[in-house]
Amino acid sequence: MYLDRVKRFGSELECVISVTKELALERSRRVDQEIKSGNYRGPLHGIPYGAKDLLAVPDYRTTWGATPYQNQVIAETATVIQKLDEAGAVLIAKLSLGALAWGDVWFDGKTRNPWDLEQGSSGSSAGPGSATAAGLVAFSIGSETWGSIVSPSTRNGVSGLRPTFGTVSRAGAMTLSWTMDKLGPMCRSVADCALIYSNIRGSDNIDRSVMDVPFQVPKPRQIENLRIAYVGSAFEDTATTENDKEVLDILRSLGIKLIPIELPEFLTNALSFLLSVEAAAAFDELIRTNQDNELVRQMRMAWPNVFRRSRYIPAVEYIQANRARVLLNEKMNELFDSIDVYVVPSFWGDNLLRTNLSGHPCVVLPNGFNNKDSPTSISFIADLYNDGNAIAIAQLYQEATSWHKRYPPKYAVE
Repeated sequence: MYLDRVKRFGSELECVISVTKELALERSRRVDQEIKSGNYRGPLHGIPYGAKDLLAVPDYRTTWGATPYQNQVIAETATVIQKLDEAGAVLIAKLSLGALAWGDVWFDGKTRNPWDLEQGSSGSSAGPGSATAAGLVAFSIGSETWGSIVSPSTRNGVSGLRPTFGTVSRAGAMTLSWTMDKLGPMCRSVADCALIYSNIRGSDNIDRSVMDVPFQVPKPRQIENLRIAYVGSAFEDTATTENDKEVLDILRSLGIKLIPIELPEFLTNALSFLLSVEAAAAFDELIRTNQDNELVRQMRMAWPNVFRRSRYIPAVEYIQANRARVLLNEKMNELFDSIDVYVVPSFWGDNLLRTNLSGHPCVVLPNGFNNKDSPTSISFIADLYNDGNAIAIAQLYQEATSWHKRYPPKYAVE
């Protein structure tokens, strides 16, 4: 069924780079035999999924969405893919991403939003967002450095988890920023995100940034002990929609006592160039060989020119910005001394950048539609290594609503 949907809708949505049909059929046969013999691996056994095409799979292209790498084959299996294989999940497609993980434009076109085909799917986990929303895969694996799970999850109306930095191995994944890259699930529901995360987390002795930490989602009776906050000024902002404000009303109706807070003041946006410098270092050879000229997007705010400008940033400023980043992290740690989770509109203020710089986990999920009938979202942020707390509160809200059960009309499962 899923392979058929990929065939029917993949090209229309421009969300699939490679269909791993042979691999999928071979593993499906293995899955059938295992289940028949009583060797049941768990709830992911036999479930078809897609992976953003920055994750290596032997014998298949890993294009990074970029023209210079469109024929690249990497002879290794990304740790996340390997862990899902061990859980019995079946990879059926490698999904599109904006070239080198920026935006929704890749070497073969623009990934489409299944709610509005005139609109792009947002970036850079554009393919995972589009394919999951349209029901081409049961779930997908995306990545985020600065909004690349949150933004396409919002645009496509799916639920996403950006885990705590250093809890999921990035071995076998394209590097954009060594200190900010994170891999995470994009699914129909928060409960699915928790299930996928429980299978892909943990060290592999390859990615040395990964720590093994406990993962537990608090039970309903434990939730009352959590200190749940909301960013007060964010919900008073004129740009905040009624959908966001209604989230607070629903949480209160569920018995949650919400604590108003403000995020620690910090000139967070002044640190944004740290990502640009790391990305330029990661693609140093591409720049020096002028292959960045082959990338589709060549405007001022696109990778080629960002890479080039980044080479002129003084090393002193880079070091000073990293020192300031430590201060930001300390301020965020102090905030979580008094709370466990906070609720915030997904794109309010500097929250998206600051929590990617600090590595805090985020659960993003649909909370309604805007006046153009496009999905909107809300985000739940938890303390480092306490992803389960954000999942618990997000799931509590989601179970009281039905936004996540809506499909784009054209792609509703028959």
